[in-house]
Amino acid sequence: MIPKGFRFAAVEAGIKYSGRLDLGLILCEREATVAATFTKNTIVAAPVTLSKERVKNGYTRGVLVNAGNANACNGEEGMEAAKKTSAMVADALGIASENLLVCSTGVIGLPLPADKFKAATPALIGSLGDDVDSFARSIMTTDLVPKVASRTFESGGKTITVTGVAKGSGMIKPNMATMLAFIVTDAAIEPEILKSSLGGAVELSFNRITVDGDTSTNDTAILMASGAGGKLEDMRPFDEALKAVLKELARMIVKDGEGATKVVDITVSGAKDEETAKRAAFTIAESPLVKTALYGEDPNWGRIAGALGRSGAHDGGPFSIKVDDVEIVIGGVGVGAEAERRAHEIMTGDEFSITVNVGEGPGEATVTTCDFSEKYITINADYRS
Repeated sequence: MIPKGFRFAAVEAGIKYSGRLDLGLILCEREATVAATFTKNTIVAAPVTLSKERVKNGYTRGVLVNAGNANACNGEEGMEAAKKTSAMVADALGIASENLLVCSTGVIGLPLPADKFKAATPALIGSLGDDVDSFARSIMTTDLVPKVASRTFESGGKTITVTGVAKGSGMIKPNMATMLAFIVTDAAIEPEILKSSLGGAVELSFNRITVDGDTSTNDTAILMASGAGGKLEDMRPFDEALKAVLKELARMIVKDGEGATKVVDITVSGAKDEETAKRAAFTIAESPLVKTALYGEDPNWGRIAGALGRSGAHDGGPFSIKVDDVEIVIGGVGVGAEAERRAHEIMTGDEFSITVNVGEGPGEATVTTCDFSEKYITINADYRS
């Protein structure tokens, strides 16, 4: 489902990959309102810096995205390349380059081949249409599958659509987690309201997932509203649709985690407050020992307890652990072999939950993670080859 007022494009530009789509474009037929969130990594890619500046006025015509080259850590040449490539496409579209946002994903430290953008621009613009799946494929790096999600709702007798596209498989850990996401809607929403909606939805989705604990230099989420569907009577249905789209995309990213075989929801409850619970949940979810135990389908609760204890979010008192509804630790003491056998059976599945209760307060948070397999090592060892 594509919101009214938007078109998508994708081509093979040969930026790094051969024989696959690697350059994409989202274009709004008229000026769209826009909001964005960016990586909190202190080392940021040139396109992040440029898009941060261009998004400030709250309006844009679209976004140009390439895969295979992050255009990060390239100094002034990187910034010039980001400006040059966006200007090439903007000129061909007949719009100001300042009205085109830019995103890159891929290998860090390699010069961005602007000449390949130039050669691919006519075909890119010629492919503009409703093929959102091809756009989703054009922004993939180590991803195994494209990621697209949509929701609709009724407002004032009109159907409003929210559609999101994301990429991400490794180097996933919020502060925004490499993760790119592009969300478009045909609702008419002012920039400041759009910014508030995006911030709230990102916090409950992309900022609650982790694959490997690493934060990219390029993480970006951009939300654009064409206004073609008219003004909203109530923002709440939009906010719910946006959260649903982002949560679905976030889960797809974890499920597609490099080498992942399982998706696991780690919940910490009974913490002092939500932030404390989130810190503990992330510490458990990112522990290599926990993640390898998940892969081994081993309810080794000692690893979970160790991660909880070093998180700084637990006062050392009694705690409980359960896998789905099977309690394996009560009051800080293991329940026994039969409980672990039942937990192991649950862990043979593709998706399950682990809940840790620390009994210190009302705080609760859930982080979605995946296991670590041998394939994760292979994918990342061979990434630049």
